[in-house]
Amino acid sequence: MQLSLSSAAASGIGRARFGVLAMIFVVTVLNYADRATVGVAGPVLSKELGIDAVQMGFIFSAFSWSYVLGQLPGGWLLDKFGAKQVYAWSILLWSLFTMLQGSVHHMGMDQMLFGLPLAVSALFLMRLMVGLSESPSFPANGRMVAAWFPVKERGTASAIFNSAQYFATVLFAPIMAWIVHAIGWSEVFYFMGGLGILMSVLWMRTMHNSPADHPSISAAEREYIEAGGALLSGSNKTSRAARVAGPRLGYLKQLLANRMLMGVYLAQYCVNVLTYFFLTWFPIYLVKERGMSLLNAGVVAALPAICGFAGGVLGGVISDWLLRRGHSLTFARKLPIVVGMLLSTSMIACNYVGIEAVVVGIMALAFFGKGLGALGWAVVSDTSPKEIAGLSGALFNTFGNVAGIVTPIVIGYIVQTTHSFNGALVFVGAHALIAVLSYLLVVGEIKRVELKPV
Repeated sequence: MQLSLSSAAASGIGRARFGVLAMIFVVTVLNYADRATVGVAGPVLSKELGIDAVQMGFIFSAFSWSYVLGQLPGGWLLDKFGAKQVYAWSILLWSLFTMLQGSVHHMGMDQMLFGLPLAVSALFLMRLMVGLSESPSFPANGRMVAAWFPVKERGTASAIFNSAQYFATVLFAPIMAWIVHAIGWSEVFYFMGGLGILMSVLWMRTMHNSPADHPSISAAEREYIEAGGALLSGSNKTSRAARVAGPRLGYLKQLLANRMLMGVYLAQYCVNVLTYFFLTWFPIYLVKERGMSLLNAGVVAALPAICGFAGGVLGGVISDWLLRRGHSLTFARKLPIVVGMLLSTSMIACNYVGIEAVVVGIMALAFFGKGLGALGWAVVSDTSPKEIAGLSGALFNTFGNVAGIVTPIVIGYIVQTTHSFNGALVFVGAHALIAVLSYLLVVGEIKRVELKPV
């Protein structure tokens, strides 16, 4: 019998997996809020520290340089030690480095490091460390969803934790904007870092790697999860095969040689171009291009994010509903992705609109589409080899977050050169179209990859 997330709970199977998903969601909200701190504080921070658009683009990108470099080591650590321990250290470290970013305003502008003012250099370095610390987070999310949810619930579960990126803006963008306006930009970093430190303690006290580790899960729920195709749920510790497989170059080569996976990786890069535009330059776009105050921009930025959150949850629900209706996994995953990314291209229309409310409406539609199509992590859970789920997710996240390096820098140069965001919106919207073409023309059938012995 096929059950949805809601009907499964109602049947008496149990709810332990929903508690796990709730914690993943909360942590991911903090994760994305910490990524967005510089974007919200950017208009005031850049003015106080004398940072131009190109320098700001490099500061925005610093997070992703180290985040990308940390993906494969982070995935190997997850396969070796499990998500609970690795994630707890990740949360604690990224929160500490977030707090340290607030201290850079004490550094004099006449002091230099690497040929740049000390405050700018220190902020760049702290962003590097935040990115490195956060690198295991999304592979851990994908790994835990694969361990805790059967295939027919995985699209919704993945969409829920992925939609946390939008909820982070809804909840924290107005709060952070108010803190910058009423107190100061450095206090934003202290506030968010402090919340993260508290969350690392809560994570260690409440989370479990798999149903086998959970002290109070019902036998019926555990059987339901395992019978439904969940991975990694049958033992307390990662198997010896996974620990051995993790660092082997031969397995990486197999993943990189797979056409389906390469199409998924390319599409995720394109989807994340949209993500990093909204995380970094969007508040500055509202202030400098549209003439909003910082406080108003913080509130307005939350409106498209609400639509993104709704789209993110709806995409997973639609995908799982299509599966329950008997459609193939390929169709059920691709349809929301293609439709969502096509909607996201609408942001280019903002270049031809002068009415503020219409601009916000178009961005809300684009953000809704981005949320609807953000099913990449569900696809990864569906396709990752069982032995190296953490490593496979890390490779996917590596490709995806190269966009976090490229996007802020390219937009910085576009804005610096043209003194306008028009080219930036074309750049971002075009990537949404490339994501559609990748899923339609490159990915092909979505199915689990089987490793060959190496």
